[in-house]
Amino acid sequence: MVARVSTSGNYSAILANLLEAQQRQVNAGNRVSTQKNGSNLKEYANNAETLTAMKSVDRRITNYQDVNGQIAAKLITQDGALAHVADAATAVRQAITDALATDRADTLMQEVQGQFQNAVNGLNAKYDGKYLFAGGQIDTQPVTAKALADLTAGPPIASFFKDDSFKVQARLDDSTTVTTGVLATTVGTNMLTAFQTIQAFQESPAGPFTGQLTAAQRTFLEGQLATWDAIRGATTTITAQNGLVQQQVDTAKANLVTQQNTLSAMIGGVTDADMAKAATDLANADLAVKASAQVLLALRDSSLLNLLR
Repeated sequence: MVARVSTSGNYSAILANLLEAQQRQVNAGNRVSTQKNGSNLKEYANNAETLTAMKSVDRRITNYQDVNGQIAAKLITQDGALAHVADAATAVRQAITDALATDRADTLMQEVQGQFQNAVNGLNAKYDGKYLFAGGQIDTQPVTAKALADLTAGPPIASFFKDDSFKVQARLDDSTTVTTGVLATTVGTNMLTAFQTIQAFQESPAGPFTGQLTAAQRTFLEGQLATWDAIRGATTTITAQNGLVQQQVDTAKANLVTQQNTLSAMIGGVTDADMAKAATDLANADLAVKASAQVLLALRDSSLLNLLR
């Protein structure tokens, strides 16, 4: 049997080779320019499902990182507010100590009033326009007392707190949830009660604190030292607990960065092109295109039509 060779058949074969070489050239060129193996999941074939799963995890980690950044910023503000309250307790205790040391209370009540205002300001601190210590009542000022005299006007101490029992929780990652919320009543009830006690004594027949201490005033102030030590200690403990939550958030953030770096490397192993191989493939594809074009030109020149002319 004699194999027949036709010009049209040769043209078809060479054109097919040329088109295939051009496609390889385009594909290799895209890999070199984008440094990626493909631009959509279809181009990753058998790795598409795995790649989709890894990208889903990557997005979840990114969401956790965004939330943890917001939580960290809130906890920093909260730490400052709690420290402000603790400092007020320390300052009141120091003012009492100074009065006892000098046996005079000329400016004691002015100092106590000032520290009362500092404490209330700390308890009414805001973050991102929302009250930090109001529980779920984030748009309601948690402490309404304005002056020491408010505390002895008749209403019970509890009436000056407008927070609720809700404590904000936050999920740091797939396995860690922390309580970030602190309530004004938890931090401030004993403190406002102690301020009320001082103001009540100031308004009593044994008061006011205006000059040299009387025996009754000295005895009263000596008894207040232990009270304010306890308040300062309790507030410091709450501040320390807030600090522990900050550490948990920082640890979670660091772990998420490590996880995302590992995941990025895994995704890159699928999507990132081998640049050396891509460059080689591009050079080979260029050569194949040129060779196919040369063969096509040679076939044109050797056509029977040229001989018939």
